[in-house]
Amino acid sequence: MRVSDILKVKGNTLYTVTPDTLVGEAVNTMAERDIGSLVVMEYGDLVGMLTFREIILTLKANGGSVGEATIRKVMDDHPLTCTPETDVDEVRRMMLEHHVRYLPVMEKRTLMGVISFYDVAKAVVEEQGFENRMLKAYIRDWPEEGESRELR
Repeated sequence: MRVSDILKVKGNTLYTVTPDTLVGEAVNTMAERDIGSLVVMEYGDLVGMLTFREIILTLKANGGSVGEATIRKVMDDHPLTCTPETDVDEVRRMMLEHHVRYLPVMEKRTLMGVISFYDVAKAVVEEQGFENRMLKAYIRDWPEEGESRELR
């Protein structure tokens, strides 16, 4: 399974902000949309990611307030990315190794989407469920010992 398979099911709704957006405004967007990340774009290029991790660190540093900080000051300015052709097993390894929950999906310089750890886990569970159903159907049709099976 590839990242492109996840994006087909997930859809293509993207939420982006600029680096000069206030963190408070980004928090409101994330809360209203029930999302855990925003892609930070500037002049058509990916320049960072803002996730709840950066927001929590900002809250801690400012005594519980996001203050008047812009996203540029708190974003991850070197986010890990993948491509639509990246294998899902590789994405799982990347996410675990680098401790990230959100990956922008890039095709050259074009943002194709964002996949989350949840998206990956859901896709893997669904794929395993399908394989289990196929194996069970195959086993159900298995001939008894000593029985021959006619070819049709």
